[in-house]
Amino acid sequence: YLYFTAGEFTINGNGHSIIGPPNGWTLYVQNAGAVLNLNNVTIRGGGNASTNTVSVIAGARLSGSDITFSDNSGRSTLRVIDGSQATLQNVQFLKHRQATGGAIAGSAVNAERGGRVTLTNGIFRANRNAAGSTNVIYSIESPALVELQGCMTFENNVQSDGSTAANDYGTGIASIGYGQVIDSRTGVCPPNFQSPKKKKEEKAPTAAPTSTPRPQIAATHVALQAATGATFRTAFGLDSGVHFRQLDGAGIGIQSIIDAGFLEAFDVYGYVEQGVEVCFPQIGRVIFLDARTMPRAIVPLDSTVVNGQTCVSINSPGSLVLLPN
Repeated sequence: YLYFTAGEFTINGNGHSIIGPPNGWTLYVQNAGAVLNLNNVTIRGGGNASTNTVSVIAGARLSGSDITFSDNSGRSTLRVIDGSQATLQNVQFLKHRQATGGAIAGSAVNAERGGRVTLTNGIFRANRNAAGSTNVIYSIESPALVELQGCMTFENNVQSDGSTAANDYGTGIASIGYGQVIDSRTGVCPPNFQSPKKKKEEKAPTAAPTSTPRPQIAATHVALQAATGATFRTAFGLDSGVHFRQLDGAGIGIQSIIDAGFLEAFDVYGYVEQGVEVCFPQIGRVIFLDARTMPRAIVPLDSTVVNGQTCVSINSPGSLVLLPN
C-alpha cells in the first residue's frame, strides 16, 4: 500500500484507479504534517476485516475532489481518527463489502483527539455492511465529527443478510458514544454530479458536434471574455468560486517565457478542481505554470483548436500562457 508519513503529496488520477491489496490498506496517511491530496481518481480493491481501505491517523490530512471508492472491503472504506481531518467533495462510495464500521467512519482514541470528516456532494450506493452494522456513516466517540454538505444520495445499501440499511438519512448515519454528525446539506446537486444510473438514462445531445470535439462545460465567463477575446468555462457555473485574472510579464515572472514573446496569459485560481476550460483568441501552444509547486513547474498542455481559438482544460490552480507555435 501507499504510506505517507511526512510532507504534502498530490495524486492526480486523470480518471485512473489505484488498486489496493485484497488484504490490507490501500492508502495510509499518518502524522501531523502529512498531507495527501487526491483528484479525479478511483480507489478500489483494498481492505480486510482488521484494516481500512484508507486510514488517516495521528493528525494527518486528506483532501480532494472527484473521488470514487469502489469495491472495497474491510472495517471501513475511509476511517479518520486521532486528530486527523478529511475534506472531500464530489465523492462516491460504491459497493463496499462487509464493513463493520461503515463506508466512512470518524472516531476518537481519546477525549481530546477526534477525527473530522467533511463531505460535500456524495453518493452512497450498494454498500453491503456486515449484519448488525446498519449504518453507512458512523461518528464514533466524542469529539469525532462527520459533517455533510451539499447533496447526498443514499441508494440500495443493505446488510449482509439482505435487510435494508442506510437508504435514507434516518437510518444511514449514526452518532455513537457522543460523536457528532452535522447535517448541513443543501439538497442541491451540481449539474454534472449525478449517479452512473442517471447518466445512462440521459439522452444523447441532438446538436451536431463541432468539427473538433472538446469537453462541453456548462457556464461561460463573459466579463473578461469581452475585454480579451478569450472564452472561459467552468463546470459548476460562474458563481462557483473560480477566478480569472489577466497577466502581464511581471505577473508571469519567468524571464524565459517573457522573452519567448507570449501572446496572452491568465491566472486561474479558486475552485479550479471542478474543471475549467480556457480558450485563447489566437492560435499557439499553451504552457501551464502549476501553482501547487514552488517555484511553479512549467508544464506543456495539450490543446484543441476550435473556431480559431486555442482551448485547454485544467483542474488545478495556476497560470496559463499562450506562446507562438
